Amino acid sequence: MNKIAIFGAGGFGREVKTIIDEINKIDKIYDFIGYFDDGKEIGDIVNDFPVLGGLKELNNFTEDLSIIICVADPRIKKKIVSEIINNKIKYPSIIHPKVSKSDDYITIGNGCIICEGTIITCNIKIEDFVILNLSCTVGHDTQIGAYSSFMPTVNISGEVKISEGVYVGTGAKIINLLEIGENTIIGAGAVVSKSLPSNCTAVGIPAKPIKFH
Repeated sequence: MNKIAIFGAGGFGREVKTIIDEINKIDKIYDFIGYFDDGKEIGDIVNDFPVLGGLKELNNFTEDLSIIICVADPRIKKKIVSEIINNKIKYPSIIHPKVSKSDDYITIGNGCIICEGTIITCNIKIEDFVILNLSCTVGHDTQIGAYSSFMPTVNISGEVKISEGVYVGTGAKIINLLEIGENTIIGAGAVVSKSLPSNCTAVGIPAKPIKFH
C-alpha cells in the first residue's frame, strides 16, 4: 500500500479522506497516515488521524509519500505546490469510484481531485491540480487549465477552454464554445454565456465582470 497524506485539514480535506476510503473499499491502494496543515499544531487529531506538521515537516519527510493538496483557492494551491521541494513526494489524482468517466480520449493530470457524482464525457483534457467537487459535469472537447477549482454542481458545456487558475463557485453554468481567461473567478450561481477575460471576477445571469484583480 502507498502511504498517503492530505495537505489541508479543513472540511474539504476531511471530505477527500472519505474518497480515499471509498477507493480502498474496492482496492486497498492507500495507507492514510494523516494531515499536513500549517494552521494546526503537530499532534492535533482530525477525525482520528494526526496532524503531522506543516510545509517544513513535509519537506523533511524521508519516506516516499503521496500528497493530496486539499485547498480550493487556485493561487494558494499553486503556491503550496511550488514550495514543496521534497523529491519523495508524489501527486496522484484521486477519483471517487462513483465518478462517471468515459475511456474516450480523457486526459487527467497529476494531483487532481474528482468528487462523487461528477460526469466527464469524452475528448477532455484536465491539467494538474484541478478540483471538480461534487456532481460537476464536463462536456465534450473541454480543456481545463492547471490549479483550477470547481465547486459543487458546476456545469461545463462542450468545447469550453478554461485557462489556468480559474475558480468557479457552486452551481455556476458555462455554456458551450466559450473561453475563460486565467485567474478568473466566477461567482456561485452565475450563468456564463459569453467568454470572460483573465483576472476578473464575474457574477450574475448572464455573468459579467464586476472587477479586475
